[in-house]
This record gives sequence, structure tokens and C-alpha cells, in this order.
Amino acid sequence: MIAVVDYGLGNVASFLNMYKRMNIPAKSARVVDDLDGIDRFVLPGVGAFDHAMDLLDDSGMRTALDELALVKKVPVLGVCVGMQMMADDSDEGKRPGLGWVSGRVRGFVTEPEVARLPLPHMGWNDVTPQPSSALFGGLETGARFYFLHSFFFDCASRKNVEAEARYGVDFSCAVRSGNVHGVQFHPEKSHHFGAALLRNFATL
Repeated sequence: MIAVVDYGLGNVASFLNMYKRMNIPAKSARVVDDLDGIDRFVLPGVGAFDHAMDLLDDSGMRTALDELALVKKVPVLGVCVGMQMMADDSDEGKRPGLGWVSGRVRGFVTEPEVARLPLPHMGWNDVTPQPSSALFGGLETGARFYFLHSFFFDCASRKNVEAEARYGVDFSCAVRSGNVHGVQFHPEKSHHFGAALLRNFATL
């Protein structure tokens, strides 16, 4: 069973609808008891970093999610701000992140090569995964995903970069640390490419 964490941000219904179409069991999780019996979870998110962290804390699920991700080692997929929350901290806010993947979230405005480009980075973009990535199985070439963001995950180590995209500069658009995965793009808005990635996550 896949839980989509519903702490007040993110396209929870879109994830559930995609999994329903694929006949993959999934449910929303709004309280700690909803996390019982799950074998993986999706952490979505939109908006500002600090606001997302505040809402996750207020949901009462943070400690349980930490245990699932870091102790029980269940597969996790963070999406957009849900991925950024997995970092140590962010240029966008003052709060520390979850620290599930070592790195910092940085603004595109810190990159001179992006100065001539409009922000946020919005629309479809090519994604280049690492050859060994099971999350991107079958998506090694020709995969395009939908992005909407002004910040990106700067991993402390290259070994945690699972995929890259280019917007003025090459940036990590997917990260991984063991069972913890994060993607900057929106698979729930990326048609058959996104469906394939979500199916892969369900079988990791």
C-alpha cells in the first residue's frame, strides 16, 4: 500500500487518481494512524519551503515519517517542494529541512547563466537519469517531465544525483539516498512519462 501524505500541500488527488488507473493500491494519509501498514509513501508539496515544513510539523506525522524513511527504510518519493524538504536547508527559508538527503536547496538566481532566463522554470524539459536508476527504468532516453520551480536541490555529493535537467545550467532534478528518492518535476502532471515513473516507484 502506498500512502500519499496529505499535510495540506500538493496534488494528492492527482497521485491517487493515477494509481487508481494503474490498479495500484494507494491512499491518502492525514494522521499518523493512516501510515499503519504502508510499504512506501509519496511526499508531495508546492509553495514555500518554510510554510511546507510548518504544515508537516503541524500534521503530527513528521516523527512517524522520519521513522519510516530512516529506520524502517521504506521507499519514499518526494515531489517538488516535497523533494526540497528532504534537504538539510534551503535558500528560500530559515527552517532546517528533514535532512534525509544531504544537500542544500538553492535558488536559480544564484546562477549567472540563468539570469537571462525567465523564472520560475516552467514547462516541459528533458531529463537525463543515471543509468543505474530503477526509478527511471524504461525512461533512460527521451523522457520529458513537467517543471514549475525557482529552486533546485544541490546535493552535497554527486553520488546522490539520480537525474539531471538543464535550464541555463545543469541541475539535479532527481536525488536519491538509499530508499529515499526525490524529483523536482511533477510526475502527476507528466502524462505517460510520469505514470511510468510512479509505476516504477510502486515496485522498487
